[in-house]
Order: sequence, then C-alpha cells, then structure tokens
Amino acid sequence: MGAFLEKPMTAKHNEHGEGNGLRFGVGSMQGWRCEMEDAYHAKTGLGERLEDWNYFAVFDGHAGDNVAKHCAANLLQGIISTTEFSNNDITRGIHAGFLQLDASMRDIPELASGMDKSGTTAVCAFISSQHLYVANCGDSRAVLCQHGQPVFTTQDHKPILPGEKERIQNAGGSVMVQRVNGSLAVSRALGDYDYKNVSALGQCEQLVSPEPEIFCRDRDPADEFLVLACDGVWDVMSNAELCQFVHSRFQLSDNLVEVANQVIDTCLHKGSRDNMSIIIIAFPGAPTPSEEAQRREEAVEAHLRQRIQTILAEMSEIEYGELLKQLASEDIPDLPPGGGLHAKCSFVASVFKELHPKLADTCELGNY
Repeated sequence: MGAFLEKPMTAKHNEHGEGNGLRFGVGSMQGWRCEMEDAYHAKTGLGERLEDWNYFAVFDGHAGDNVAKHCAANLLQGIISTTEFSNNDITRGIHAGFLQLDASMRDIPELASGMDKSGTTAVCAFISSQHLYVANCGDSRAVLCQHGQPVFTTQDHKPILPGEKERIQNAGGSVMVQRVNGSLAVSRALGDYDYKNVSALGQCEQLVSPEPEIFCRDRDPADEFLVLACDGVWDVMSNAELCQFVHSRFQLSDNLVEVANQVIDTCLHKGSRDNMSIIIIAFPGAPTPSEEAQRREEAVEAHLRQRIQTILAEMSEIEYGELLKQLASEDIPDLPPGGGLHAKCSFVASVFKELHPKLADTCELGNY
C-alpha cells in the first residue's frame, strides 16, 4: 500500500462559527493517506484589545503530525505576543512570530533528538474590521474571491522557483525532481530541522526556510469569501475553479460546513490522494441562497436521475463504473461550475443505491 490506504477514509472533522460580521466553516478529511497530518485553528475574537480581530490557519504536516499540531496550538499566541504585534506593526509581528516559533520548537525533545523529523506548511489570516493580513510558508494556499473570481492568491513555495532554488543552492543543497535534495516538495516550512543545519547561515537562508510571505489588503465590500486550504485541494482544483464552485454553493446554502464538505468530496472524486483541509471564511458580501439557483440545481438532479435510470435500464450487466463513464461522456447542462460531474458523484451514488441497494452494498460508490 505504501503511503496510501486501500480505500479512502471519508469521515470528516468539522467546525463552524461566527464573529465580528464573519462566518466560517471548516472541513477536514484524511482521504487516501495512511495518517492524518493536517491541523487547523479558527478563532473569532482574539481577546482584550483584539476582540474585533479574527484568526484562521491551516497546517499541512509531513513526516508526521507533531509539528503541524504544535503550530496549530501555538502560532497565534506566538504572533500576538510579539513586541511588534503589540506595537501595531502587524506584518513584522507575524514575521517574528513565525521565526520565533520555528526556533523554539527545536527544543521539543523528540525534535531535538532527531527522532521526530516532521515539518509543516502554514497559511494563516488575521482579519480586522479594516484589513486582511495573510501569511504563507510552503504550499498551502489562500485565495480571496470577489464576484466568483479570485482577486488575490498566495504563491506556493516550491523548490523550482528561481529565488527558492538560489537559496537552496547557496546553502549547499540541490533541486532534483522538483524537490529539495530530491526529497522535500516544499522549500519553506516550519520544523524540518534536517534541512536547517548550515551553521554559517541565518535562519532564513537554510535549505528550507521558515520565513513567511506576508500580504496586507484593505477590506473591500466586494469581498465574498476567503479560502485557506492545503495542497490536497489545490492539487485538483485551480483557484478559479474553487472560487466558482464555492460561489455557486453559496447560492444554494448558507451552511458553510456543508459547502466545505462538498469541496473536499469533489476534490476526492477529482482524484486527490492527499489529506484535505479547508477553511471558508464568508464576508458580508458573500452570495446568499437564491430560489433561482436552487431550482436550477433541482433541475440538474432531476435530469441526472432520469439519465441514471435510462442508462442502467439499457445495461445488460449493471456496473457502477460504467454508469459513471457514460455520464461523464454526456453533455449535462448546468453542472456545478468548477466541480462538474465530480461534484454530483455523491448524488449519483445515492440514486444508484436507491435503485440497486443490494448491488450498491457490494461495490465502492465513487469514481476513485
């Protein structure tokens, strides 16, 4: 099996909340991986003078979950405790918080001994009434959407980027098969201390850097939602596809957990083999449920049901995989933008199970 299971773990961990005029929903799923190494943190109202601030973060661990979990538990406090953040220099406070956390984790016994070699990417957002601060370190990504389209995105830190490759080579490393020393797929991360041992170089000059890239934007009434997600999502959905899909789901439901779960289910059906975690933060300008959109969705499902019944009736031997192939070959109108038929696989499976319950119990319902 290697690093993958025989079948995906599709149980989800969810969280939701609201505060300071924002709503959020979290969806997290182990998927095909043998272990769940993602972590996250979502908090509305940061206490005392920061009660009107919100914080959200996603961490995608590798080689274990220890560093990801530690960062999820400690990065927020580490940032807001910095002198820079206290002096209202938010960007420098975020920068200092990342570096201080990365330095302090070296003292954790398992990491100090080298028994634990784990690391994690990180993408986080601080949202005040007027500003949006986003920081990323690695290839988890943040995307801001307006009018169903991405208007801002972080850049994944990959070893093949010219600036990243130059730093890696200056630290005595190499980039092979698009990985640091042929092994690590990201060029910036927290933890990963085996890649941070060149004594003559500074903390941010190592083979793998803990330095975040930080962005600040003014809040805009046109802002609809911000998505933070690990690469298990971005491996199979582009920024534009994700924005279109989430925008369309908002027109059907205001349940953000439901929308988040639909995203990761769709990504699983699209072929993602990784852990998947996503936080969707809805601004006041987010779309609201529309009767027209709901009628359109009902029409799509009615059409799909009719086609499923017809296709199965014409089969000499009922096969779920063949049903999906036939549906995929057809031009089905009004499928969810950005998701397509993959976004309706759960519906297709439910109809199949309704029509052939005994057969459904003996096969895997999905386009895995």
